[in-house]
Amino acid sequence: MPPIGPTGRDLRLDLFRGLALWLIFLDHIPQNIVNWFTIRNYGFSDAAEIFVFISGYTAAFVYGRAAQERGMIVASARVLRRAWQVYVAHVFIFVIFMAEVAYLTTSVVENPLYSEELRVFDFLQRPGEALVQALLLKFQPNFMDVLPLYIILLLAFPFVLWLLLFQPTVALILSIALYSAAQHFNLNLPAYPTSTWFFNPFAWQLIFVVGAWCSVGAPERVHQLLRSRTVVGMAIAYLAISFLVVMTWYFPRYAALIPKVVADWMYPIDKNNLDMLRFLHFAALAIITVRFIPIDWPGLKSPWFKPMILCGQHSLEIFCLGIFLSFIGYFVTTEISRSVGMQVLISLLGICVMIAVAWLITWYNRVEGRGSGKGPKAQADLAGGEA
Repeated sequence: MPPIGPTGRDLRLDLFRGLALWLIFLDHIPQNIVNWFTIRNYGFSDAAEIFVFISGYTAAFVYGRAAQERGMIVASARVLRRAWQVYVAHVFIFVIFMAEVAYLTTSVVENPLYSEELRVFDFLQRPGEALVQALLLKFQPNFMDVLPLYIILLLAFPFVLWLLLFQPTVALILSIALYSAAQHFNLNLPAYPTSTWFFNPFAWQLIFVVGAWCSVGAPERVHQLLRSRTVVGMAIAYLAISFLVVMTWYFPRYAALIPKVVADWMYPIDKNNLDMLRFLHFAALAIITVRFIPIDWPGLKSPWFKPMILCGQHSLEIFCLGIFLSFIGYFVTTEISRSVGMQVLISLLGICVMIAVAWLITWYNRVEGRGSGKGPKAQADLAGGEA
């Protein structure tokens, strides 16, 4: 079994997972002017790719080390325990979210807009049946579709981890093959009441597995290649091209500059099935990040980035909190005021609440003697819990 790597904590993972959590919160508030500062407006990918990739990377690091030290059976048990913890969190947040939506949209105001846009109409009409389907991960209201994906990926991860540790190339090939099959045969899981999962797990597993492969399976020559000037130049060029393409969405008069044959090949850029253009856009962002932000970058110790890092270190709790805050922000900007000032205020207050809760969790863990911030035990927080 190959060595997993250094025991120190990579604060870049905390930083960018915290960033992804902030971006997800902002993107979930419709008609929010602050959304213009999120990456989805300037390229093909968005915060979802960041979140899933880092989840795969850190899961492989944490549970790969557990497999190295305690064996695959213990590591697999810990992965499945983590999947159960995320499932419990999903059920809890589902119940609270449904109560929040039902109360605000029936007792405070009577507006069917929310039940339609948030895909909660069937719960309000048939709560018993919808709850059972939610327990089966088939009923996924808007804002509630990321955790089911993560649960499925964790359930399959013991097998993936075993392959990554002993046959990393085979693991990557099988992941690519499954992704290709999902695209060709339209593979997906059924959702309730109709249609399929928003985040197709057969497609999105690719970015999760690639993240895990980069953590424990990729040979050093691959890492060196990704840091080469040629690859970095290609990544910058791709980001520039994607930016220009996205600009034609906001300035349609320039869309004619894209040849019809290229547009027919390129569109639609499907998020549900992780279009390859989205994957490549994220890969380009990751290459640029690794090239210009090394693991020992002094800025990672800056107090300006500390709030974002704290949120990234408690990703599950902050993600769940962000779901509640997103709907509250949506409700306030819809029912009270849509002014630019209110949109900015709601966005800043939401991020401040997320930072405050992350700080409180960190403080409590420190008081209880947990989470020293060093070594694999602390790194386990990146995978969402104990290793």
